[in-house]
Amino acid sequence: MNAGSNETDIALRLRLVRREIALAAEAARRDSDSVHLVAVTKTVPPEIIEQAIGAGQLRFGENRVQEAQRKWPALRERHPDIELHLIGPLQSNKVREAVALFDAIETVDRPKLARALAEETARAGKHPRLLVQVNTGQEPQKAGVAPGETESFVALCRDTFGLAIDGLMCIPPFDEDPETHFAVLSRLAGKLGLDELSMGMSGDFARAIAFGATYVRIGTAIFGARTA
Repeated sequence: MNAGSNETDIALRLRLVRREIALAAEAARRDSDSVHLVAVTKTVPPEIIEQAIGAGQLRFGENRVQEAQRKWPALRERHPDIELHLIGPLQSNKVREAVALFDAIETVDRPKLARALAEETARAGKHPRLLVQVNTGQEPQKAGVAPGETESFVALCRDTFGLAIDGLMCIPPFDEDPETHFAVLSRLAGKLGLDELSMGMSGDFARAIAFGATYVRIGTAIFGARTA
């Protein structure tokens, strides 16, 4: 991240991103309010996050439970209206912490994790929104359910574990046309009757909106390039 960023920089970048979201929604003949900006704060320090909050941004995404635990409890005490999404892989042994901290978990991708989430949400009485991560590129190094197994996995989550699944999420391969993957995710969501689609990042969110994205996960365009 650019250490020289100040409040004016962050506010300006947020305004520009919101304007691009609105224009993309208009081009897709969608209400701009149907597209929600998730500001990705991986490696972003609390003092910079505060600047984004000051500019009216209240929905954020973190990749790691441990990093979120260090930053967000204090921020949420000061700003109780914040909505926090987990957008990175979730280990089963971190489910208790994740359920306590996050309002949405976008990376449900295996039966063991679904079982752990069902047990913890029942124990805690807290039910974050859940999205299933789909590995649309079927990349072996990447988490997510294969497209052909998504329907059966969502049924397992619902029928066996009693989980309410709200939508789907994907991260397209960096070296392929993302629109192919957005189309796959959109078709799957329609087939399964799911309303939420988390897809699109700083370089391709306008195209994701054209394919029905309801959450776009944007970090670099707001906070600059990461240092780690």
